[in-house]
Amino acid sequence: MNEMAHLIVIGAGPAGLSAAVSAAEQGLPVTVLDEFTEPGGRMPGQYHEEGSQGWWVGKHVSDELITRCVELGVDIRCGVSVHGMEYTTTWEISTSCGLFTADYVLLATGAAEIPVPLDGWTLPGVMSIGAAQVMTNVHYVKPGERGIIVGMNVLSMAIARELSVAGVKVAAITLPCANPLAGSAADPTASAKLLLQLSGLAPAAWMRAGGRLAAAMRMEKLIACCYPHRGFRLWDIPIQLRTAVLSVNGQDRVESVTLIHVKPDGSPIPGSERVEPADFVALSGGLYPLAELAAVAGCKFVYSPELGGHVPLHGERMETSLKGLYVAGNITGIESGLVAMAQGRLAAVSMLHAAGLGGEQRVQEAIREVHFARKHALIQFHPGITEARMQLYQQWGQTSGSGA
Repeated sequence: MNEMAHLIVIGAGPAGLSAAVSAAEQGLPVTVLDEFTEPGGRMPGQYHEEGSQGWWVGKHVSDELITRCVELGVDIRCGVSVHGMEYTTTWEISTSCGLFTADYVLLATGAAEIPVPLDGWTLPGVMSIGAAQVMTNVHYVKPGERGIIVGMNVLSMAIARELSVAGVKVAAITLPCANPLAGSAADPTASAKLLLQLSGLAPAAWMRAGGRLAAAMRMEKLIACCYPHRGFRLWDIPIQLRTAVLSVNGQDRVESVTLIHVKPDGSPIPGSERVEPADFVALSGGLYPLAELAAVAGCKFVYSPELGGHVPLHGERMETSLKGLYVAGNITGIESGLVAMAQGRLAAVSMLHAAGLGGEQRVQEAIREVHFARKHALIQFHPGITEARMQLYQQWGQTSGSGA
């Protein structure tokens, strides 16, 4: 089967669906490919507060985008895996359903989780934090009756609140035990710094103000030293910054975890072990960009810790170093769904402009929308994202010879 489309979007998450809508509204034929059985990506499982905007309910946003795609005649193909990309006179996309060709391709492949391994993590009942989110918010199935979340980062804190709101009992959020793979995730000082950056998620105004003040004063070392072993409660969940999971225990499934107190540098305190009952454990090590298809296509890459790892080199208009290939969403750096949607719309108007179907003013408006979404997004995955993006765009300008 050989099918022709002007634009192929790979990934039916917030960036991909937003791009498809924007392109189709201007008359560009669009085909969306996604390996999952349903469109929407991780959106259906997400809901969180966005400051004055209220609750952002991913399921509602996803349904609206899918409905709009159907109204515009966007061809959404789910259950289709892409395994090859090559540019000749057009882009040729090799998939599990045959060959697709297009003048323009948008990679909106999103991100993947990085679970931190620990002793006993192969037991049934141990899962990634994202799996716990999908079970609870998408399939309406509790991951268990009483669980422990391992790892303190944006993902774990945001999803912990979602689980709590859904009535799932989270006994504690702890650190992983120090090991070569855990890295800074096992460091109380590094985790304290992350918690301060997440103060905007706190339920009380005094906690948000105090967190911002402590972050400005760089008090993470003092906090790590003075933090009580019992922890503090946030949304009625104990945040145990000075406690780590030594092992997950059980015969045929998770039955308990062994916890141990740690020093401010993350080293365990002998004799402080205790066993905590639990029937599920959620591992949270953060996210990294899913950029394998960009590598297959031959994109240039850069490494940026602030963006989550290796990302395709791209400009502010979301174009890559390859003709007709654009990127949007978490493949460009780990940010919130609101930013991904704005990037998807920007990629669409950039492609329309390149195809002679849109003006420069619309591109500039879309760029400003991305800046606005990034500035006002309550959930910030990594500090220094804005500065990292400016450095990336400068490198793009030097490499491509274009004004990024």
